[in-house]
Amino acid sequence: MSATTDATPYRQSALRTLNIEQAAIAGLVNKLDAHFDHACELILACQGRVVVTGMGKSGHIAGKIAATLASTGSPAFFVHPGEASHGDLGMITRSDVVIALSNSGETAEVTALLPLLKRLGTPLISMTGRPSSTLAQHADAHLNSSVDREACPLDLAPTSSTTAALALGDALAVALLEARGFTAEDFALSHPGGSLGRRLLLRVRDLMHQGERLPQVPLGSPLRDALIEITRQGLGFTCVVDPNGQLAGVYTDGDLRRTLDNFLDLRDVRVDDVMTRPGKRIAPDLLAAEAVRIMEDNRITALAVVDEQQRPIGALHMHDLLASGVI
Repeated sequence: MSATTDATPYRQSALRTLNIEQAAIAGLVNKLDAHFDHACELILACQGRVVVTGMGKSGHIAGKIAATLASTGSPAFFVHPGEASHGDLGMITRSDVVIALSNSGETAEVTALLPLLKRLGTPLISMTGRPSSTLAQHADAHLNSSVDREACPLDLAPTSSTTAALALGDALAVALLEARGFTAEDFALSHPGGSLGRRLLLRVRDLMHQGERLPQVPLGSPLRDALIEITRQGLGFTCVVDPNGQLAGVYTDGDLRRTLDNFLDLRDVRVDDVMTRPGKRIAPDLLAAEAVRIMEDNRITALAVVDEQQRPIGALHMHDLLASGVI
């Protein structure tokens, strides 16, 4: 059943809202012009911080834009325009760039900052729904966030206009992110907490078992020795190393099941005859999230960790990734 079939009045109202807001965002495409480029250039050249301000609902959007900029490589913070006129303007310097949001472009608390910003010489980027407004006309760059109508049936409550401003702020942040060459690791540095930070910051060497906890047997070992090593270390596999200390293959719990299918008598079987060659492996400096991908793609639960000479230096198990919160 489609969303529009037999829709209740609640859903009909919701669908109207979503359609109006979708059209509002789509309408921004044709409003992007050289002012957007100039806004990006001003922020990229900024030696200080990006100060984002706005009143009421626009203020809430401004706060989110500031947070998005700050987490994507453009240091930013929110200043309440009312508080700015009563002392918080001291937080803004001539080295900063100000982004001011006001759908009408005439919000008194915001326009009151204009003379002060001009005196400081602080570049101003405005985001309004009226290019002819006071705020837009006095800005160094104006971002047009106008919409045809609000989603509110009274055309009063800020709905599609705030959605458009939010989307335009995201577009600005992403354009700056790409211009700076911002990477996943850069992103992780500002998100060290939670699963996101763990996925982006933890490396294989941080989680691998090493030293006496590294399961390994020499090439040519009886299968019995490999099984004892697997049991002793409890990681479900063992590395098999050649005389040069390089990884020749691995022997896993899965290999054991296949061995039992193929051999009636295991006493004379050597690990060389039944191991998996060359065995999945990973470098210690790769992200732990990459280890997850390799394990999932190959449907395995453990990996050998090798150095540049392909010598085993550690072992990583899926349980380690689970316990660390990487997955």
